[in-house]
Amino acid sequence: MAGLSLPGHELTAGPLAPLDPHAALAAIPAGIRMLARALREAGHEAHLVGGCVRDLLRGEAPLDWDLATDARPDRLLELFPGARYENRFGTVAVPLADGTHEVTTFRRDGTYSDHRRPDDVTFGDTLEEDLGRRDFTVNALAIPLDADGEPGDVVDRVGGRADLAAGLLRAVGDPGE
Repeated sequence: MAGLSLPGHELTAGPLAPLDPHAALAAIPAGIRMLARALREAGHEAHLVGGCVRDLLRGEAPLDWDLATDARPDRLLELFPGARYENRFGTVAVPLADGTHEVTTFRRDGTYSDHRRPDDVTFGDTLEEDLGRRDFTVNALAIPLDADGEPGDVVDRVGGRADLAAGLLRAVGDPGE
């Protein structure tokens, strides 16, 4: 399963062009841009991560938007009055005019006794830690958002863009683990 080859047209929407920051910005909901601005102004990181980045690279409209940060949940609750934190995974739900958006603290996973969900999650300090815990390389992608909510260059430490272009689904790290 470490390198499961898939038909290219089912995973990709053709060859991957460089990410057009203007097109990406137009697709990012106003609430996500506002959250990124607030996080950056407070001295924290703000990155689009996972499936929304994969979908943007495919030229598809993301179904949901995942925002990751180094800010811990208690700090997120301070920054965003009315936000809710009701889980053990570091995800804070922030209700805004354009919907409720989730902001998740960088994480490290513990053991997986059910092979699906971690038994415990600890907060990480870096984007690299967070991306390294993801399932597939095509989901271990990030786009930093600056203080204006504008996207930067794609962060790809594990070859997710190349796998996406090749129609290849590969695990991050050792799939046996």
